[in-house]
Amino acid sequence: MQAVDFNSDMGEGFGPWTIGDGVDAQLMAYISSANIATGFHAGDPGTMRRTVERAKQLGVAIGAHPGFRDLVGFGRRHINAPAQELVDDMLYQLGALREIARAQGLTLQHIKPHGALYMHLARDEEAARLLVQNLRIIEPTLLLYCMPNSVIWRIATELGQPVVREFYADREYDLTGSIVFTRTVRALDPATVAARVLRACQTGLVRTVEGEDLFIEFDSICLHSDTPGALELVEATREALDQAGITVKTPQ
Repeated sequence: MQAVDFNSDMGEGFGPWTIGDGVDAQLMAYISSANIATGFHAGDPGTMRRTVERAKQLGVAIGAHPGFRDLVGFGRRHINAPAQELVDDMLYQLGALREIARAQGLTLQHIKPHGALYMHLARDEEAARLLVQNLRIIEPTLLLYCMPNSVIWRIATELGQPVVREFYADREYDLTGSIVFTRTVRALDPATVAARVLRACQTGLVRTVEGEDLFIEFDSICLHSDTPGALELVEATREALDQAGITVKTPQ
């Protein structure tokens, strides 16, 4: 792999202190794509605007990061809701960020569902198909970030919506190729995370929780901004990629 996208979740707080000189602002200097919270699991209009402004300053591509209606649980609790309701909520959030970005002279590069909603769409045929069908109508060139070989990846590929397959730097994998979803993330060692990412980029292999290697194809690395020590993790990972001659840039 000679080039890879590097994405992280941004704007997942409230009020003016969530961007500017905070961790998000520092993290954004190392990534190529920012997933901006759109208000349902975190974020607010002002935070969305400030995050878009920071991305514009640094030349970072932006995307909508819609979640379940779950401010208390940070979008990591599964909510049983009809597929149409979930898609309505996602389109609402997408439209909000799209207009804030448009006011800054920017367009959205991508959409990436958050947390438990991301995992729901990875396995729920009805909701995934309805979302992709709507994207084909309103945003047919919008990149959809998803897990490779998931239900939504398959449907998007089938219907022609462009996809970006992700590798998770700060999450564990099992032998099914799925990330091991958790509501509580422990602190990680920067050197270990950087080595794990570099190995995946160079060999396509990741060690699973079962202790075996899994081959995974991906276009983008994700490292969450709310993982403890995220800035150190991103810095170490970006340094490892740079030293290996792997260019960090938006998906092609």
